[in-house]
Amino acid sequence: MVERVVDARAGLGGPANGAADPAGEGGLTGLGSSSVTAAWDRLTTWRALLDRPLTSYYLIIGITGLLLGLGLVMVLSTSSVQDLAEGLPPYSDFKKQLLGALIGLPVMYLAARSSPRLFRAAAYPLLGVSIVGLGLTLIPSVGRSAYGASRWIAVGPLQLQPSEFAKLALVLWGADLLARKERLRQLEDWRHLLIPLLPGAGLLSMLVMAGDDLGTTFVLLVIFITLLWVIGTPGRIFGGMLALMALVMVLLAVTSSYRLKRLTGFVNPVGGPMGPDMQGIQGKYAVGSGGLFGVGLGASGEKWGYVPESTSDFIFAIIGEELGLVGTLCVCLLYGGLAFAGLRVARRVQDTFSRLGAAAITAWIVMQAVVNIGAVIGVLPITGVPLPLVSAGLSSLLVTMVALGMLMSFARREPGAREALAARGPALPLRLLSWLGLTQRSD
Repeated sequence: MVERVVDARAGLGGPANGAADPAGEGGLTGLGSSSVTAAWDRLTTWRALLDRPLTSYYLIIGITGLLLGLGLVMVLSTSSVQDLAEGLPPYSDFKKQLLGALIGLPVMYLAARSSPRLFRAAAYPLLGVSIVGLGLTLIPSVGRSAYGASRWIAVGPLQLQPSEFAKLALVLWGADLLARKERLRQLEDWRHLLIPLLPGAGLLSMLVMAGDDLGTTFVLLVIFITLLWVIGTPGRIFGGMLALMALVMVLLAVTSSYRLKRLTGFVNPVGGPMGPDMQGIQGKYAVGSGGLFGVGLGASGEKWGYVPESTSDFIFAIIGEELGLVGTLCVCLLYGGLAFAGLRVARRVQDTFSRLGAAAITAWIVMQAVVNIGAVIGVLPITGVPLPLVSAGLSSLLVTMVALGMLMSFARREPGAREALAARGPALPLRLLSWLGLTQRSD
């Protein structure tokens, strides 16, 4: 380290080899040399941390926990107002969200400990269940509608959204399909890239659009195009698919009066803060009124009937009002960290299925967050997609946690990760049992 600093001083024209420089001119002073050394040490420390095999794994765990905790707090902050307005018991949305988190945590843990072979085995059954579920939402006596969209089916006292499961189904099925084709060396022909992946993704998208869910359709297309990108689709085919996706999204937006009204309201809002475009306008008011540090947790005024869907689609607006610019930037940084960790996993894993699955899951969750946040701050049209792990919604929460558990499983299979896990000792649940004296330590 000292040699590097001395060499740097010599290269800058200062005295080298211990020559005196009493005036501190012509090179770095002693103080400057110490600063350079400290900066270099910090840089090498961060590089060493980022190069560790389990960096992605711990980043995903930490970010998931922070976003999940933030979501529970914000749903608790907003749910009572909306529940009372709808004639429901207070905090009923929060109780559902808490139930989803309590169910999702062990499921996510099991997914993180499972093998990719199990995920591949579940691909086709989950695809079939998703198609059947999406079909059931279109049956008037079975499907449940809200705001003109048929997206839910009732399972006992709960309502499930099959389109959320369709996202995970497309990830698993598409990754497994392309991995098999690559192993059989069938991807040299561009037709094998698109068939049956394109018809399968198209079927899921059409069933979702039949329920008038443009936001989820966009997410499905993002998953589809990510799979094509990662597998190495030729440029002309990839460009053609992008152009086709853009054309489909434009046609879907302009062929429905409801969606066209949202698009025109995004370009030219009308009616003022209490008019037809109230949601978008009031959402920006909420974000802007938070200032630097917000008005305080639970002290939002916009959630009292001014921002529709404040517990779900527009919960980011309440985050901006209650936690301010600092809170919103922290949320954006968390999703940015998740993007870094997920893409790092996709770059480092050796298995084709794991690489495709990690990239598709990362693109799905991060792009969904971008679309949600962009709609709230007014840079994208409102599409109705939830903020992953934060917005209220049982189906979205459970499926996202399963997907992140899969991403953790892929991260555990990075080069050197197995050895690092073995050196770390037993898993956390076993260590907790050991600390409580319920098991005997192996050492």
